[in-house]
Amino acid sequence: MTPSVPWSAYSLRKLWNQAKDEAAPWWTENSKEAYSSGLANLATALGNWHTSKTGTRAGPKVRFPQFKGKRAGLSCRFTTGSFGLVDGDRRHVKLPRIGVIRTHESTRKLARHVKRGTARIRSATITRQGGRWFCAFSVEIDRQDPAAARPDSVVGVDLGIKCLAVLSTGEVIPNPRHLDAALASLRRLQRQAARRVGPDRRTRQTPSARWRKTYARIAHLHTAVANARRDGLHKLSTRLVRTHGTIVLEDLNVAGMLRNRRLARHIAGVGMGELRRQITYKAAWAGGRVHLADRWYPSSRTCSDCGAVKAKLRLAERTYHCDQCGLSLDRDLNAARNLAQLVDAVAGMSSPSCGATQNEPAGNPHKTRTTRATGTATGRPTRSTPHRKATAHDTHEQVS
Repeated sequence: MTPSVPWSAYSLRKLWNQAKDEAAPWWTENSKEAYSSGLANLATALGNWHTSKTGTRAGPKVRFPQFKGKRAGLSCRFTTGSFGLVDGDRRHVKLPRIGVIRTHESTRKLARHVKRGTARIRSATITRQGGRWFCAFSVEIDRQDPAAARPDSVVGVDLGIKCLAVLSTGEVIPNPRHLDAALASLRRLQRQAARRVGPDRRTRQTPSARWRKTYARIAHLHTAVANARRDGLHKLSTRLVRTHGTIVLEDLNVAGMLRNRRLARHIAGVGMGELRRQITYKAAWAGGRVHLADRWYPSSRTCSDCGAVKAKLRLAERTYHCDQCGLSLDRDLNAARNLAQLVDAVAGMSSPSCGATQNEPAGNPHKTRTTRATGTATGRPTRSTPHRKATAHDTHEQVS
């Protein structure tokens, strides 16, 4: 029987120190942080797997940690040693064992904070992405983000595929579709790579130089698409946070929506989860609030004028027609206005006379979660009642 091995980072580091001279006699060529960061990540992964297996971890099941390949994302985190900025130089950083390295971007903003004493560098992480190396500093800094221009303003944001977002104010943010614009070049490069001599683990065949060059171009194209998408989401989230004091979003099941094979690529190209993440932490910095509508709240099927709820609304129906009051407007704008009105319902204000009286879903459709500036969530629904199984109609409701 193999003896059990403790999974804490301290225990793994102790075992590594006992076996490193025999298992890896070349370990002195690298910084000790390269091994410590890997062992810390292993301890975290083992802990997540154990808590997920025992049922104490919420969310999807976490599998047992797997070995990373050579072409996987490379990263190393430095917490000790000589690292940081170079005194009097705004184009170089220093790292343990590596020395001074020139940077593409200037470090003057961070250097000014460090010089004034308003920032302190705690760690440095080196990553490789798309053929480029990045150095990210973890900094403890005194932030002074500007407050929202209209702190009493409430805006509802309805995310979708046809349009990136529709605001309750009537503004429509188009979907740039960065991935669709790059598909032609991506297909051509992937066909080119299929004609090259690639790696084969069974025969231990090494890839050719042409295969490596082609896959480097593919990785560069994917990186350009991801950077363009992230840049657009940052600009949108910053504008929303600096304009409105309260932002209402839907609690979308993006992972479940990606199971739709007809819409998975388009949903993944929008970045709904990334936009929610950015709005959440930026609103906390600016002292704003973020309300999360309940996942089963029928925002698209509810009339924003009288509150009547339709029993069914097909995805192809892009215009909402109310049978009670005769309201007719774009379905995405109607959903955004319903999201904005949820703040009044949470605050205790009266709802429309016939609001949520027809075809109510199970539970309270006006239950929301509010994220304050401190990052705490209030009004979180309990886990005592299991969620009902999602249907195809629910997926269409979320995608719209």
